[in-house]
Amino acid sequence: MWPSICTTKKIRGFVDVGAITENDTLSFNLGEFDLFITSELSDNISFLSETVFKYDSTLEEFKVSIERVIINYNYKGNHSLVLGKQHTQISYWNESYHHGRVFFPTTRKPFLFGSNFIPIHTTGVGFQGLNLGKLKLGYTLLVGNGLGSKEIVDNDKYKSVTASVHIKPIDKFQIGLSYYNDIISDSAKIHKKYIVDEKIKQQIYTGSVSYFGSKYEVLAEGVLLNNKTVSKGNNQSFASYVYAGIRLKERWVPYVRLDYLNFQKEESYLSIDDTTSFLTGLRYEINYLMVMKMEYQHYKRDSGSSNQFSAQFAIGF
Repeated sequence: MWPSICTTKKIRGFVDVGAITENDTLSFNLGEFDLFITSELSDNISFLSETVFKYDSTLEEFKVSIERVIINYNYKGNHSLVLGKQHTQISYWNESYHHGRVFFPTTRKPFLFGSNFIPIHTTGVGFQGLNLGKLKLGYTLLVGNGLGSKEIVDNDKYKSVTASVHIKPIDKFQIGLSYYNDIISDSAKIHKKYIVDEKIKQQIYTGSVSYFGSKYEVLAEGVLLNNKTVSKGNNQSFASYVYAGIRLKERWVPYVRLDYLNFQKEESYLSIDDTTSFLTGLRYEINYLMVMKMEYQHYKRDSGSSNQFSAQFAIGF
């Protein structure tokens, strides 16, 4: 006899529009359209997919990106086997937020995500546990295609390993640590644009602290990236950000964020551009799926500095 089948499906969409002023130039923009599909296939098997439609400024056209395709098998209690393309569990932000910007505390991701410090996605197989014991322990152990592979076809004999753990000792408060290990082959193309000229042994260490309560919001993360090659030895780069917000009159949340990027000058593939950034903004939550944000950001890089004013309207449906 076939096991019982549940075909509960949910289709959600998220989109954002906005405007940004930089160097006396005003631009209106359409952010990302995020199509989110989930389905309960049986009592212990579920499916999730996330597809993003977004504008590529390099190609000057819209493109489609398959961000996640996941099959989750809950084999015992809060323990699961996870298969497919998923967000690499190496950062609180990367693990907690999908592409629907209505849920972002700010208009955009921190700077470290645009600087290729961490692998955003991994296609592979992993084990995951959530809310275990009094500390609500969570863990992930993931083996997958590394940075030297293509999207879903691995032409690299080496595999990446991700291990992460977090605890929630009190409600809304989380402390997390993670570790990523990979070997990138000579001549591999990584992050779709960098071609390495020798084998890289890569290790990434991250730590995070977060609290999102009814009144206060705090999120801080640090990332240490170590790339080791025969010719250059160990090269360490560091990225971090700190976010803080306070809720006023239920729907209004003023906030600030500080970003810091420091690159080793002999770095193997990252674009060397040390960065410090200060951001302040105001978020107005019309409801759970409709949010407006206004921001001012000043950043200073080795390559120059800039001031930006931006506004965003993000919705989910």
